[in-house]
Amino acid sequence: MKSSSQTTVCFSHPNRTLVIMAKAPKPGMVKTRLTESLPSPAVTALYRCLLEDTLALAESLTSVEVAVMCPEPDKDELAHLVGNTVQVVAQKGEGLAAGLTSVFRHFTAAGRQRVIAFNSDSPHLAPSVLNSAFETLATHDVVVGPTHDGGYYLVGAKAAYPSLFEGDGMGTGSALDRLLTRMKVLELSTGFTEPFYDIDVADDLILLARELRLAPAKAPRTAGWFGEWQQAVAQLRH
Repeated sequence: MKSSSQTTVCFSHPNRTLVIMAKAPKPGMVKTRLTESLPSPAVTALYRCLLEDTLALAESLTSVEVAVMCPEPDKDELAHLVGNTVQVVAQKGEGLAAGLTSVFRHFTAAGRQRVIAFNSDSPHLAPSVLNSAFETLATHDVVVGPTHDGGYYLVGAKAAYPSLFEGDGMGTGSALDRLLTRMKVLELSTGFTEPFYDIDVADDLILLARELRLAPAKAPRTAGWFGEWQQAVAQLRH
């Protein structure tokens, strides 16, 4: 029998973990505000493209561990979708606020030192922004990436703060203000990345179409989706 010192294997993890908040691409369950403007199959296909491009963006970063946090019923489907290279973790509780709480509780408990939760619909974000978010965590308790509509596309921390996302109001124009208020109450130092936009409504999609027309390599699967659903997207401008 070998001694324990001979059989122990140590695995080193990078101290930067990027967790993508995702759902399985099921009709009627993703990007529901876009179904007012686009056929349901188009919206479902769009979400899948956004997610796959977001995963590719995350995996392009160096010295970053990538994971997915999702609702419990979606875990098996997402695990099949992302393959064996990315850990998929089921959140505790329902809703995005519960998902965000689960991210920091799970990954900081596992010893990760800088954890960032990132949405699944900003694959066109520059990789340098994600790198800067991790750097900001070196000198701040929390980092936030604001969106132009009053929300946020990422939030990162070095520890779990159970009350940080309580009654979060995600998906509303006051989500960022509510988060910043709780950070102030908890006396957390906060840094910011540059404001950006995610894909929630038709105007966001029009903006993304223009951006990817000029630089399709930013999100190639999503750029391909625009080509496939060109006629439907053209109707958004009328």
